[in-house]
Amino acid sequence: MKNSLFSTFAVFALLSGCATTQENSKPEAAASEPTVMVNDYPTRDRVEYVLECVAKHGGLTYISQYACGCKIDKIAEKLSFEEFESAKTFTQMQKTPGEAGAAFRDPKQSKDLRTKLKEADAEAEKACFVN
Repeated sequence: MKNSLFSTFAVFALLSGCATTQENSKPEAAASEPTVMVNDYPTRDRVEYVLECVAKHGGLTYISQYACGCKIDKIAEKLSFEEFESAKTFTQMQKTPGEAGAAFRDPKQSKDLRTKLKEADAEAEKACFVN
């Protein structure tokens, strides 16, 4: 129990210092480019992502914890939280068999968001050296 509590606290500590913010050094650039707020992901969802990522990558170590925290930050640079949440839902629910799953598998929005999440995840994996 103590070890689990410590691990959870360590993830919270890591995430609290790793989130990045965008600086608007050029006012013209802000008007011409759509901006994605890097910190619009709720902490609970960031922690959930990091814990799932750490579990997939061999358990809690400093390296996996840091790399997974980095990974969600990189994904947050590419997708808004709304897009991330929708893409995650579409990805999980597309495996529902039959007509019930068609609503999650077939729409263009579903395919586009799943592709966008997959690409952002692959880029984040490369950038953060998650093995």
